[in-house]
Amino acid sequence: MFPPLPTDAVTHGIQLAVAPVFLLTAVSGMIGAVAGRLARIIDRARLVEDRAQTSVDEELLERARTELSELRNRGRLANGCIALLTLCAFLIGLTIIVLFLGETTAFEASRLAVGGFLGGVVSFLLALLCFMAETIIATRLLNFQLPQRS
Repeated sequence: MFPPLPTDAVTHGIQLAVAPVFLLTAVSGMIGAVAGRLARIIDRARLVEDRAQTSVDEELLERARTELSELRNRGRLANGCIALLTLCAFLIGLTIIVLFLGETTAFEASRLAVGGFLGGVVSFLLALLCFMAETIIATRLLNFQLPQRS
C-alpha cells in the first residue's frame, strides 16, 4: 500500500498542473474548429466530384479538377493540423502527469516537464500555421472569376 501523501504536496501539485490544463482547453477548441472545416472540405469535394461525374463540359471538368486539387491540399493541411493538435494535447497531458508526480513523489520531473510543455507549445504553433495556410487556400478560392456571359 502507498504511504499517505502530504496534503501540501498534493495541493501544490494540482496548482502546478492547472496552467497546462488551460492550453488543453484551447487545443480542444481548435480541434473542434478544424474538424468542422475538414467536414465542410469533404462535403464540398463530394459535391464537386458528383457534378464532374455527370458533366461532359470540358471547362467545368477542368474547374472541378482545379478545385478538387485545392480541396485535397486543404484536407491534408486540416489533417496535419489535427495531428499536431493531438500531439500537443498528448504532450501537455504528459506534462501534467510529470508535474504532479514530481511534486508528490521523489520523481525528478523538471527536465521532462519542460520538454513536454515546450514540445506541446511547438506542436500548437505548428498547428496554427497549418490552420492559417488552410484558410489562405480557402480564401484564395474565392478569387476565381466567373466567365463573362455575352
